[in-house]
Amino acid sequence: MINSSSSKQVGQDQQATSEPRSPRPKIKMVKSEESDKRILNKKLKDVEISIPIVYGNVSFWLGKKASEYQSHKWTVYVRGATNEDIGVVIKRVVFQLHSSFKNPTRVVESPPFELSEAGWGEFEIAITLYFHIDLCDKPLTLYHHLKLYPEDESGPMSSKKPVVAECFDEIAFPEPSEGFLVRVQNHPAVNVPRLPTGFTLPPPVPFEDANRKKRGDTKDHPLSQWFMNFSEADELLQLAAARQQVQAYLAKLRRQISMIDGQHQQLKTISDS
Repeated sequence: MINSSSSKQVGQDQQATSEPRSPRPKIKMVKSEESDKRILNKKLKDVEISIPIVYGNVSFWLGKKASEYQSHKWTVYVRGATNEDIGVVIKRVVFQLHSSFKNPTRVVESPPFELSEAGWGEFEIAITLYFHIDLCDKPLTLYHHLKLYPEDESGPMSSKKPVVAECFDEIAFPEPSEGFLVRVQNHPAVNVPRLPTGFTLPPPVPFEDANRKKRGDTKDHPLSQWFMNFSEADELLQLAAARQQVQAYLAKLRRQISMIDGQHQQLKTISDS
């Protein structure tokens, strides 16, 4: 399995608007709905949210069914780091395949953001993420090298155990809008920081029905058993296990040093006598 990690920051351009001058001042009455909209579009200074994602591929060798040009079936995807529904942040994903594929530009409009194909060669896939307009109007392009063959090419290939290549990434959005935070403040796919002192958000917007939300996550995905675990809890468990191994090794070294010291003391006593 292959994994890597990095982080990216996405901003949003601000456009200034102006109105033509009026010969005399006028009092403009603002409707309550328009006022609420302006409040929700307000940018939050010194606040940054992040969305941890994983992108990569799972590929299976076709075994006896493999042919010269169809040796593997594979799925490339973008998912939440803990398999949560990232459709709350990402509106659509465009996968740019090799030009040899029919219709190489594939657009996925809803989660799960994935596509499956078959082929024989490895190549780079451009994955462009488009976000919901209340978060960011700039797309973000990631690049993933489709992996079909195991690292140990001399070993036998298996049609049951796939090759998995995944990358962890954390996308940061500085100064999000208040409306976006209201919409996702309790969503598990979004890391919302502690807000500035004295700042409170309006009540959260209710999420869509559970059945629709469940279709967007990848917890029960057919390939989920092969997904790599990038959760903080898993990392803490691994660190704890490594610490126990180090402590056990140090205890073993202390026992060996104590035995050597004891033998040295015995030899010194004998020589003195």
